[in-house]
Amino acid sequence: MAMFTKPTLTRRNFLANSAAVSAVLATPALAQQSGSTEYLPPASTARRNASSFRMLDWRPYFKSLAGGAILVDIDSRALHFWTADEATYKLFPTSVPLTDDLTRLGRTSVVRKVEGPEWRPTPSMKKRNPEWPDFVPAGPDNPLGTHALYLSWTYYRIHGTHDTRKIGRRSSNGCIGLYNEHIAQLFGMTSNGTQVLLI
Repeated sequence: MAMFTKPTLTRRNFLANSAAVSAVLATPALAQQSGSTEYLPPASTARRNASSFRMLDWRPYFKSLAGGAILVDIDSRALHFWTADEATYKLFPTSVPLTDDLTRLGRTSVVRKVEGPEWRPTPSMKKRNPEWPDFVPAGPDNPLGTHALYLSWTYYRIHGTHDTRKIGRRSSNGCIGLYNEHIAQLFGMTSNGTQVLLI
């Protein structure tokens, strides 16, 4: 009959086991598939911010930064902003439309800025959700959050949200949502005429 002895804990065993555990913990986690909306493969050499979003250059998307520029990337669920003098670049996580048929892509611009916006569902929203109210005043129950940038496209906005669970997800009926603190920053840097591109 074989005898098994309990291994004794020695300084050498402890250090060897600690080194093995540290090596496993230091190994990068498996990356998600390329094209993921949440993370990029760790082998990418793209410049990133702390949230792992890719930082982009404005030149492939705009002829100039006159009036400032907003680029919304639906796939990565991120909003990029550059000031006209190129001194400021901001990158914010967003919510995006629930489905492709609710998504509008292309060029537009900011035509109106409202702090404390009121909300009315669009006719198509009301048709899909007849139980929704016809009007919601500014405040904590308002789906547009604390600030809204109205775009030249009817019914489309870049706005805040009080429901922070929506950010980073397909959760809107067509608009682009930001955390209230982020839309407040963007609101302060944009003006009527700021160019917007959704890709």
